[in-house]
Amino acid sequence: MAAPLIRGIILRVGVEFRVNWISRGLSTSATCCRRVAPLGPMPNMDIDVKNLDDLEKYRSYTRYLKVAREESRKVHWWKTYRQYLSQDEEKSERIDIGLPNIRAPRIKEVKERKRVMRENHKNSELERATRLRTLSIPLDEVKAEWERTSGPYHVQKVAEHYGVYRDLFHGATFVPRIVLRVQYSLDEEHSLPVHRGNVVTPSEATIQPEVTFEAEESSLWTLLLTNPDGHLRDNDAEYVHWIVGNIPGNSVQSGEQICHYLPPFPAKGTGYHRFIFILFKQERPIDFTEDCLPSPCHSLESRTFQTFDFYRKHQDYMTPAGLAFFQSQWDDSVTHTFHHLLNMKEPVFEYDRPPVYHPPQKKYPHGEPVRYLDRYRDSQETIYGIY
Repeated sequence: MAAPLIRGIILRVGVEFRVNWISRGLSTSATCCRRVAPLGPMPNMDIDVKNLDDLEKYRSYTRYLKVAREESRKVHWWKTYRQYLSQDEEKSERIDIGLPNIRAPRIKEVKERKRVMRENHKNSELERATRLRTLSIPLDEVKAEWERTSGPYHVQKVAEHYGVYRDLFHGATFVPRIVLRVQYSLDEEHSLPVHRGNVVTPSEATIQPEVTFEAEESSLWTLLLTNPDGHLRDNDAEYVHWIVGNIPGNSVQSGEQICHYLPPFPAKGTGYHRFIFILFKQERPIDFTEDCLPSPCHSLESRTFQTFDFYRKHQDYMTPAGLAFFQSQWDDSVTHTFHHLLNMKEPVFEYDRPPVYHPPQKKYPHGEPVRYLDRYRDSQETIYGIY
């Protein structure tokens, strides 16, 4: 009679019971899960689904976007889908340590866009080339426009994806508003640019790169190249490969060599390493006497570095403004760097794989492969086949 009684209670009261079966006996335990009223009004409760034609029409996407933004600023008692996905990784508001965003008024941008559109409508040659499908788009101008408008924010997202801000600035972020162009010369005619995470081999980066950026002649800059993945002893430390301070304008050659250039040397077996260029804008000349390393400096202990400490030391007079980085992994030139420049043995990292697991051997292996016994032979003994 226990089962009908429990079923009747569930239908009448609306509670759930859990029946636990225990060996050598039967016991029952009940857990009440009463439904409670929501903490507030549910979304879209005020909408009458039977009279959808009476709803207010936005009449334009701009008006709808304005209402949506106002609604998103309100505090609701429920969580959105995105909040549920990110509730395990709640990110605190990060500090922006970059240059301020000096943007033209929105009205001015709209007027300029309308003026260009009017000129294009009046251009009969442009209309004819479009109709005949012979119109050529100047990609250099498109790229320049991208770099001037949304490009820095795209670079910031890529850097966040690769963990640049997390590992160098402990989570603080900045928008790289200065376009940093880095090129490694391969020969007299060809060069290899550094973009945002492209692969550059150590043999292609043996020579100091050519770095250019747009800057006023009276401004001062600091250029840094660091590797946050290559330290051989401390996972939280870096190896600095190049520092040039007090750069007048965009003339990197005229800057103060704080640490001379050292080629990349990702150890064998450690995968891809990130090599990151950071450009800082200085407010005044900075005394880097305490940061200077002897030239040449081939001591890894002296090149142990942390970008966060370097920036915190000079944060009153410098601001991160540009960013570029590439990835690199071991090749034959790294051996030469370790032996001849660093004057040390080359470290090699290998993965120690655990021995292959086999279940206990059966005395009478019925239904097993013909060469079943080969799995349990001495490892030094020659076997044929893979099991």
